Amino acid sequence: MIGVVVPVHNEEACLGACLEALRLAATCPLLHGEAVCIVIVLDACSDQSQRIVLAHAMQADLRWRLDCIAVNAQNVGTARAAGAQQLLQRGARWLAFTDADTRVSPSWLSTQLGLNADAVCGTVAVDDWSPHGSNAAALLAHFARTYTDANGHRHIHGANFGVRASTYLRAGGFAPLACSEDVALVAALQACGAHIAWSAAPRVTTSARRHARARGGFGDTLLQVAAAMEASTQLTPTQSLSQ
Repeated sequence: MIGVVVPVHNEEACLGACLEALRLAATCPLLHGEAVCIVIVLDACSDQSQRIVLAHAMQADLRWRLDCIAVNAQNVGTARAAGAQQLLQRGARWLAFTDADTRVSPSWLSTQLGLNADAVCGTVAVDDWSPHGSNAAALLAHFARTYTDANGHRHIHGANFGVRASTYLRAGGFAPLACSEDVALVAALQACGAHIAWSAAPRVTTSARRHARARGGFGDTLLQVAAAMEASTQLTPTQSLSQ
């Protein structure tokens, strides 16, 4: 069985699109009928996120199921770890992770598995920069100039990550970190000798929203770059969109 974890904190605006994309990935013919279980971890949600999950769960069939659990941590590392624990208890052999503001490609899971690695670090794409208004075109240009969307990259995104269940356990799993929990886990994987595929093949599209959920993450980095644009006509050379 393949497991998927999505941490959610008040994501009603984008969660439906995320779940529809995951349904397509879970029913990809290239998985050859292997069951997929998606666990949504509702972390201190006060909006309609749970109702959206339950509505999508009604579409499940023998190929995939959609469940949700609740935590009250307001901590993405804790949320990812809780979802992973649920799936490990159910016998998942592979754990895939994404975010609620992200849409995975239909072949996302099958591509991760096809890389035959202990873990897969994928890249992200953004198809709508308009939330940044007058800075949208400059942000797009900066992203294209500084981001490596190719095999051999060294980006780490919780929105596009997969790991063999046994390797996840060997590395100690996600730490209860409010940000960079993905970076910490990859460091632990490297320390225990895991084979990591740094691949651009598993495709996801994420948002460029102006309300970042985690300080230090991809969205927060976008806001920092946008702020630099507003303060100066030139970007700081050291700014990077690697997270």
